[in-house]
Amino acid sequence: MAGAAEGEGMKHYTIDGESRFTIDGVMVFSDIEDMTEAEARLYLERAISEASSEVVKVEVDRADGDEGMVDVKYTCRKVKFERIRRITGYLVGTLDRWNNAKQAEEQDRVKHTGRR
Repeated sequence: MAGAAEGEGMKHYTIDGESRFTIDGVMVFSDIEDMTEAEARLYLERAISEASSEVVKVEVDRADGDEGMVDVKYTCRKVKFERIRRITGYLVGTLDRWNNAKQAEEQDRVKHTGRR
C-alpha cells in the first residue's frame, strides 16, 4: 500500500511499510513506517554535519536488538580527485600547461615507485 504527502522542499511516500522522503533533493529511506518529516530532517542534518562531501542519500533502520535505537547510514557524492606530484621543484596536477621542453624533461626522468 502506498501513500504520499508533500510539503515545501519535501515529498514523503510510504511504500510497503517503508518511509521514503525527498528533502531538498536528498533521499531519506527508513523502515520506520511512522517516521515524521521532522525526524527525517534531523537525520539528514546529522548526516550533513558528519559528511565530508555532499550527502545524496540517508538510510535509517531500526537497530537489531536495541529498542528505540536506529542505524543511520549516508551516501555522499563522489569527489573529483586530482593527483598532485612534485616534479623538478614544482607541485603540479597535470603537465598539459608545460612547454614541450619541460614535458620532455619529465619524460626522461627516472620514475621511482617506492617498491623494492
